[in-house]
Amino acid sequence: MKLQKLLAPRTVAIVGASEKEGFGGDTCRNVLAYADRDNVYFINPKRDQVFGKKCYPSMSALPCDIDLAVLCTPQKTVEPLLREAASKGAGGAVVYASGYSEVGSAEGVKAEKDLKALCAELDIALMGPNCAGFINYIDRVVGFAFISEERDRTGSVGFISQSGQLCLSFMDNPSMRFSYAISAGNCSVVSMEDYLEYLIEDEHTKVVGLYLEGVTQPEKFERALRAAALKRKPVVVLKAGRSEKGSKVAASHTGSLSGADVMYDAIFEKFGVIRVNDAEELLATTQTFATLPELPEQTGFASINLSGGETGICADMGEMAGIEYPDFQDATLEKLRELLPSYASPANPLDTTATISYDADVYADVLQTVMDDPNIGLVVVGYTLLHEIADPCIHYMARGIEKVVAGDRSKPLVMLPFFENSRNPEYLDKLANLGVPVLPPPTYGFAALRHLMDFVRYEPDANTLELAVPKNDALTPVHRTLSEFESAAILREYGVRTPEGAIASSAVEAVKIADSLGYPAVMKIASADIAHKSDIGGVALKLADGDAVKTAFERIMKNAAKHAPEAEVDGVFVQKMLDPGLEVIIGANNDPQFGPAVLVGLGGIFVEVFRDTVLRPAPFTTDEARQMLAKLKAFPLFNGYRGQAELDVEALAEAVAGVAKLAADKRNDIVELDVNPVFVYEKGKGVCAADALVVMKS
Repeated sequence: MKLQKLLAPRTVAIVGASEKEGFGGDTCRNVLAYADRDNVYFINPKRDQVFGKKCYPSMSALPCDIDLAVLCTPQKTVEPLLREAASKGAGGAVVYASGYSEVGSAEGVKAEKDLKALCAELDIALMGPNCAGFINYIDRVVGFAFISEERDRTGSVGFISQSGQLCLSFMDNPSMRFSYAISAGNCSVVSMEDYLEYLIEDEHTKVVGLYLEGVTQPEKFERALRAAALKRKPVVVLKAGRSEKGSKVAASHTGSLSGADVMYDAIFEKFGVIRVNDAEELLATTQTFATLPELPEQTGFASINLSGGETGICADMGEMAGIEYPDFQDATLEKLRELLPSYASPANPLDTTATISYDADVYADVLQTVMDDPNIGLVVVGYTLLHEIADPCIHYMARGIEKVVAGDRSKPLVMLPFFENSRNPEYLDKLANLGVPVLPPPTYGFAALRHLMDFVRYEPDANTLELAVPKNDALTPVHRTLSEFESAAILREYGVRTPEGAIASSAVEAVKIADSLGYPAVMKIASADIAHKSDIGGVALKLADGDAVKTAFERIMKNAAKHAPEAEVDGVFVQKMLDPGLEVIIGANNDPQFGPAVLVGLGGIFVEVFRDTVLRPAPFTTDEARQMLAKLKAFPLFNGYRGQAELDVEALAEAVAGVAKLAADKRNDIVELDVNPVFVYEKGKGVCAADALVVMKS
């Protein structure tokens, strides 16, 4: 199945063409407003003309073959019309009709299944059903059924939405310019992943915006994101479903900390995808990437404003968003003192005072001076562009901006308003043509700038751009929890050090094992059916001699019989007690779609109290494991905080990478894994896993 005939067809038939309000009439109105009409044919057996354009009784009556059929007709007509379209060469179709799986009935589900099978038989790439359609603004192709204000929206944002109303709202925004606007509907044949792949490869699409409710083809999704990362093409996603309600209760700490939505966050970070929180942030971020002629070469930003109040807002809001405002170099400060009034104090963010905004040449000189500073990659001009212009300063500012942009030393530039007023359309277009996006006010504006900064920082080569996607039938609902003894054996295979030990079936045997290993000893109930041993009194620590070991054995077995009578008990696991160290958790949770992700963070009893963890999809390298550790809030503890000894970060990174390899290798077998605590010792002394839980599919 190829999407060329769907999204970039040479000839189009609008079936059900009409002058009435509704799918047929509104699609025709959009065709007349936006399409290349010479290659569009209206079909209606009851009309000779629609809006003055010739109308044919059927697709079979057309004088030529077609690439795309847009069906504006009820559900019951869809299948015979698709067969007719295929007989005329159609390889693409848009189906607006509802009544399929979205209604939740058995009949609707069957109808969609039958529709999918028919499209496979006919080799038709179908958009929908239950969709609003699309507009290809580059080739002027229209198969879209919602009406909006008529204007030119041609640009470089490829937008894909599983919500038709959200797609229309984006099209209604005066700032947005599109290569493609796609309302994909049920995606029964052509998936969101297919559209994403198409737009990532499309040379006219500079940035892809995506409203995503879910992924159905994880391997294709992975392939698309990898292509985007390697091409350095921004993908901005509004992903619905942050709530964890309804998620399964996991057996391990890792499972409870790495639910489905957190997995999406980890995947997006790995592939350099930008995740936004709402539609306004999606709009602001895609608009910023699309309008800027080039990305900043570095992440130091400068803010230039006309008043102290605006400068203070930019300083505070920028810092809250994580924006870097580097200090200006001495040469920059000296030049600014020459250009600015004596009562201005040059700094970054910069209050120029309003005086210079009435002199285009001086304003241009100030902008250029800031841009020439080696620490600056982008300039934020603070100014509220009103719909009705009363103060003429924007005229001079715009001329100054134009002068700088026309030069050979210009750097990326954005305008940031401080209030959400309607913007003057003349200057909105003028600035856009200069490559200067007008952002929303600070909360959303700085969010977009933070996304821009993070994208500039992202290095594809520093990431393992793959996922360990399991087979579809790999993770069954029947699971088997390994004993700690079995779990430790698997960890050792992948280079994770565990303490020596053995299972004792009697108190006498426990004493012999402890004598051979040395004291103090630690003892734990050995049972695959008891995940959290301390909760039932199944752990004894700091056992100093044989008498203590004997007493502990009897107590542990008694507690197990009392609190877990159904558990199958192998005995008691006897080990030499480890020296204390910084307690860390390493875990893995295997997502049914995307495969395993590995978690690392502050461990022990505090793992779910502080929740200081980082998650990354497997596989990944030791270098990437080091990056994970550096993101922990507790990371200063590893580097000799306040006179403490420096810890063995390298050994911990190797252990994390070892768990990632284990999880990736066993993607079809492992369900979840919890190594907690892992003791991290002084630099050069390594790490050791004190406890482990591994859950496998049965």
